[in-house]
Amino acid sequence: MLDNIEKWIDETLEKYSRERTSCEVFAEKFTGFYPVEFLNSCYFVVVDEIPKPDFPELHEMGLTDFIEMDVDGITYKNTYFIKKGFETDYRLHFHELVHVLQWQLLGAQSFIQRYIQEINMHGYRNAPLEKMAYGLDSYFAAGQKPANIPAFVQMKI
Repeated sequence: MLDNIEKWIDETLEKYSRERTSCEVFAEKFTGFYPVEFLNSCYFVVVDEIPKPDFPELHEMGLTDFIEMDVDGITYKNTYFIKKGFETDYRLHFHELVHVLQWQLLGAQSFIQRYIQEINMHGYRNAPLEKMAYGLDSYFAAGQKPANIPAFVQMKI
């Protein structure tokens, strides 16, 4: 199952590869939070509809609510997708970049497995990986002083 999800992700990333934008565009906005080298290795794609895998097995695993949930962004590996109209929502970009870090630190298969387990166990908003991203985007949105987000995520993951 994890292999099928990762294959779908890779195909989706390839499909949108020409439409992605480097997160380097946020270098100034996220100074002190994310290193430029990290931002250079991350991308986002603006879409009308957020792409999500929709395999019968995912529904059988209890993920129907998550699959059908209306979200403004979603991250796959080093690329995240955001809905049209949210291009300048820096808090959303900040949140999705936390997920890019989580993907990098855990690796694709481990991230997918852990994310599914956490959603099933705690629900979307209380899943630890989501709580981390929401906590950090709140910190940023509150105008707090810059903090090394990659080091924090690595310490907490």
